Amino acid sequence: MPLDQYERRPFTHNGTTHDVFHHGTGPCVLVAPEIPGITPTVATFSDHLIAAGMSVAVASLFGTPGMPSTPRRAIRVIAKACVSREFHVLATRDSSPVTDWLRALARHLHARHGGPGVGFVGMCFTGGFGLAMLLDDTVIAPVLSQPSLPFGIGSSRRCSSGLNETELAVVAEKVQAGCPVLGFRYNQDPLVPAERFETLRAVLGPNFIGEDIPAESKQQHSVLTEHLSPEALASTIAFLAQRLEAVPD
Repeated sequence: MPLDQYERRPFTHNGTTHDVFHHGTGPCVLVAPEIPGITPTVATFSDHLIAAGMSVAVASLFGTPGMPSTPRRAIRVIAKACVSREFHVLATRDSSPVTDWLRALARHLHARHGGPGVGFVGMCFTGGFGLAMLLDDTVIAPVLSQPSLPFGIGSSRRCSSGLNETELAVVAEKVQAGCPVLGFRYNQDPLVPAERFETLRAVLGPNFIGEDIPAESKQQHSVLTEHLSPEALASTIAFLAQRLEAVPD
């Protein structure tokens, strides 16, 4: 089973509780999975980080942990997430409330695991949350994998970073001062508009490392899991290991 080696612990902040799956030693990376949740491929991705000398905490924000991704399961989970107060699916410039819970979890993880800071990997629904995580000094290595929120309906949403102007200014100052952000999208992916990365390049400057990965079809979406790009996986591991000063086992 994909999560057999992980320890499951609930984490509560401001009255909101989600289970978190922990494994590994060393500086910590917080993983926020894509729809439909902590699938076997998400667990496999996390195992790669552990082998590279990092501990991992995978937050179960939706879905059933350990279940594989299927179209039917994904549709069911995304329908629930779209009406959840924790996620802002269509908001043009407003970070999702769940990012406050994730930042609290990151502080908890840093206190427990030590190291120079915490890494963060978001995917799809959570892909852009790495920007909001930079509103806290704890996160020093954010990875944005196929950031899909807000849904790209209309030009303003296609360009949106998912933050309001005040938040984006704070993040831009931190990034430009030397905190790089790594981002991935398949170049034919309609769920992650090219305009979104153009906005991030313009606002964050050269410390936004946005990679547009050549795709064979518009169906390729999940860069680090279901439609794995080995090159993106290697770049992610190298980025996190360098920033967190991790030592491979």
